[in-house]
Amino acid sequence: MQTKLRTIVFAVVASLLWISPTFALSQGLKAHVKSVTSKELKNKYIGTASWYGKLHQGRKMANGKRFDLHKLTAASWYFPLGTVVRVVNVKNGRTVIVTITDRGPNLRLHRILDLSQAAAERLDYVGQGLTPVFLYPIVPFETSAAIFDAVLIGPPARQAHGQLEARVIAEPM
Repeated sequence: MQTKLRTIVFAVVASLLWISPTFALSQGLKAHVKSVTSKELKNKYIGTASWYGKLHQGRKMANGKRFDLHKLTAASWYFPLGTVVRVVNVKNGRTVIVTITDRGPNLRLHRILDLSQAAAERLDYVGQGLTPVFLYPIVPFETSAAIFDAVLIGPPARQAHGQLEARVIAEPM
């Protein structure tokens, strides 16, 4: 009797120990997937922007190139490198289009963007250091000329205009 009871208790404890980690793991994966998709869907941000200039001039950025304070670039953790972003200064309404070339600012500072000095000058907040901004990515698209290869054909001399129209409508393209 004790052997059967021990076996049953052991089976119950073993199943609880086996189910708990797998359940917790599956819940963690669901939470991780949900957080990743919610980050991907968010494409507009409102927050505080700072700027950086002379101290970083010539240093290597996350994209492998050297920082130039005269170019319209920015650093952000919220967009992939190479993303073109429109930044709007909420205080004065000025806008600038920058390319994300670096990672930053430090997340503990609660800022969403570090702009180059040139971009900060265009937004007119260099003297303040920080400013509230609204930013969103600009979707790149390419256009090309439409190919129109049609030849104009005049109606034959024997047919009237109405007969030609009827023939063109009847024939599939």
